[in-house]
Amino acid sequence: MQLLLVEDDKKLAAALGQILQENGHDVDTVFDGQAGFDYATQGDYDVVILDVMLPKMDGYEVISALRREHVSTPVLMLTARSSTADKITGFDSGADDYMTKPFNPAELLAHLRALSRRQGEVIFETLEFGDITLNLESMDLTCGDESIHLRMKEFLILKILMKNAERIISKDTLITKVWGIDSSVESNSVEAHVSFLRKKLKFLGASARIDTIPKMGYKLAND
Repeated sequence: MQLLLVEDDKKLAAALGQILQENGHDVDTVFDGQAGFDYATQGDYDVVILDVMLPKMDGYEVISALRREHVSTPVLMLTARSSTADKITGFDSGADDYMTKPFNPAELLAHLRALSRRQGEVIFETLEFGDITLNLESMDLTCGDESIHLRMKEFLILKILMKNAERIISKDTLITKVWGIDSSVESNSVEAHVSFLRKKLKFLGASARIDTIPKMGYKLAND
């Protein structure tokens, strides 16, 4: 799923973002209510994970504004407030689900699955481009009768490239989405993982390839 996480606690946001990415989700993270509103109205998200206590606009204001703009994306609200009155306020504002901090990451993932089912979403288990298929659950990459297992970072990079096939993706974008917004990882780490992916594509005999676009990034292409 494509998720938007709106959480002003940067340490918590980084931890949640990593958990979500490790479970196969793409995550955009912002740290205030106004940015959350802007991203949610301009982006195509399956679920918005929205904290209540936020700078600039609180979560209730954000969800109310989204519904006024006819944005129907499911919203899961996160809060330290556990009173019934607070939950009612959240639901009345237009939230679809509500979780009280602290919570177990497995519980968050279960809530997200439930929200996606509630929306009648069909979750595709594979991505395909050219002659390659990426299994989103097993992290196996297949070409014809050959298959190879990808490591987590390789999997996340290739998934981003396949979802944006034939579009240029910058190294900075890959670092943010794969390692996290506050990561100190440098571009040579991206280069190393792309090199590993190229070797695995060559091993499979795939016609799909990862092109380097000088000073811009990478693009998945097909011979």
